[in-house]
Amino acid sequence: MTAFIPDHSGPGMTARLKDATGVAVVSLFLGIPMIALHTVDVGGVLAVATRWPWLIAFAVTMFTGRLVLQFALDHLKINKARRERARPAVRATRPWLKWTGYAVLGFSIVLPIMCSGNRYVVDTATTVMIYVMLGWGLNVVVGLAGLLDLGYVAFYAVGAYTYGLLSTHFGWGFWETLPVAGALAAGFGILLGWPTLRLRGDYLAIVTLGFGEIVRLILVNWTDFSGGPNGIGSIPRPTFFGLPFAPAGDGPTFASFFGIEYAPEHRVIFLYYVILVLALLTNLFIARLRKLPVGIAWEAVREDEVACKALGMNVTNIKLSAFAIGAMLGGFAGVFFAARQGFISPESFVFSESATILAIVVLGGMGSQLGVVVAAILLVLLPELGRDFSEYRMLMFGAAMILIMVWRPGGLIASRAPTVRLHKEAQP
Repeated sequence: MTAFIPDHSGPGMTARLKDATGVAVVSLFLGIPMIALHTVDVGGVLAVATRWPWLIAFAVTMFTGRLVLQFALDHLKINKARRERARPAVRATRPWLKWTGYAVLGFSIVLPIMCSGNRYVVDTATTVMIYVMLGWGLNVVVGLAGLLDLGYVAFYAVGAYTYGLLSTHFGWGFWETLPVAGALAAGFGILLGWPTLRLRGDYLAIVTLGFGEIVRLILVNWTDFSGGPNGIGSIPRPTFFGLPFAPAGDGPTFASFFGIEYAPEHRVIFLYYVILVLALLTNLFIARLRKLPVGIAWEAVREDEVACKALGMNVTNIKLSAFAIGAMLGGFAGVFFAARQGFISPESFVFSESATILAIVVLGGMGSQLGVVVAAILLVLLPELGRDFSEYRMLMFGAAMILIMVWRPGGLIASRAPTVRLHKEAQP
């Protein structure tokens, strides 16, 4: 039986040449103001000089590079298809994910002990945990229910300002405010979702984007309520069962109670463990919900909304529950953010934050809890590692995102399999 060998000299090659020619033509037009024309000083007068050979060389390079890139991508696709055909059937479950998750958990527990003298590492790890918690909250909406939310930062802001206002005006503590802020954020999620979740696709994304901007503009302009652009300062930090992390004074402190020398790192490590516990509780909560009827309904709506309606399911209420729970988890993260920073302002809740959280969910793999952790680590550490190249920092960030999405378009750890199956697979 003759093996099929793809022919790259026929229409496929013609299509590649047309595509590469189009790229070269676009490069010519874009390169005229940036490469071909430049100003020079001629006797104290600016004159325009031309560099046409450079422009032609640039266009030829783009033409050649585009062809090489297409050949390389096609070669990778062919090899991948051959490997998949030759690979024996494997189980749908991936037990290595479970052990990887345990390894990440163990490392996160001992990290402050390993790096106790390096505050920068613990602070960065705390930031990662905040984004992990936000990513898990948005994963309920985007990954499980299949809803595109571009204004998730609004619920993050609701939680932060709830704690900021209640703590500074009424003396509420961190643990007292946490459930109130979560309930308030969930209420805002229901308020947004009830009239808008009948929309689908791009229309829903635009509405959620507008909601996020509305919340930010209210915080900027309602000065008497939110402090306006100046924000809210002097927000109290969480205490260890009433023991503040402060130098010895009139009252008992954490250091004096345990008879140790005061160090500012104690509060940093304590805050890290607080967000770690909150994140773990969030993970357990979501994992439990996924096995309940509401979680199964989320995944069903994500896969086929029309079929769910035909079965008599109330799709709007199912989406609303996902929106409310995701918003509640975002509110919890906002409370911790305000407590950690001690100061909040509208500038901390701009659209770029929503985009980053959404990128974490998509990059990690929609529906994957471990994927969110990996993506949060990458998206937080890449900008940090690029501080020495501040001029090219965002360029490096964008290039890394493009390469990862080309390599793994479904996310780093794609997880679209249903959480609950009707029957177990046959044992080999």
